[in-house]
Amino acid sequence: MDEAIVLVASPVGQWGVIGSSLGVSQITMPNQPLFATSGHIPRVVATAATQLEQYFAGKRRTFDVSLAPHTATTFQQRCWEALQTIPYGEVATYADVARMVGRPLAARAVGNANHANPWPIIVPCHRVVASTSMGGYGGGVDVKQWLLELEGVRYSK
Repeated sequence: MDEAIVLVASPVGQWGVIGSSLGVSQITMPNQPLFATSGHIPRVVATAATQLEQYFAGKRRTFDVSLAPHTATTFQQRCWEALQTIPYGEVATYADVARMVGRPLAARAVGNANHANPWPIIVPCHRVVASTSMGGYGGGVDVKQWLLELEGVRYSK
């Protein structure tokens, strides 16, 4: 099945939505340059792009899109499921997520699972912070800060 790419502009750069009729397979961050696909765009990809545009405009807090199956470890899958329970406008620490998945000493592994998350924003890894700092983000800490501020979180440590 051929994948399509739709680009979505935001104040912090251009994001990419990649997927097929099977679902969204990846959301790319602004530091990952892509070219949009010409031709047919599957409905699920177009819907995800529209919902991201709404999110960036401050008009959407949750997402309702199909995610394509992705190869991941059981631990990664559990982390990504836990991320989806962190409400819009709130943060959790890596240690909080480790406890949520039943591995209280695995905060660093949670960070690695976040880094492997193929669907940033939709699976909100930006809502996870370190206990003493903002923590990292694949798109850059400035992008993470902007996303949190968009959601009304004033986080600085």
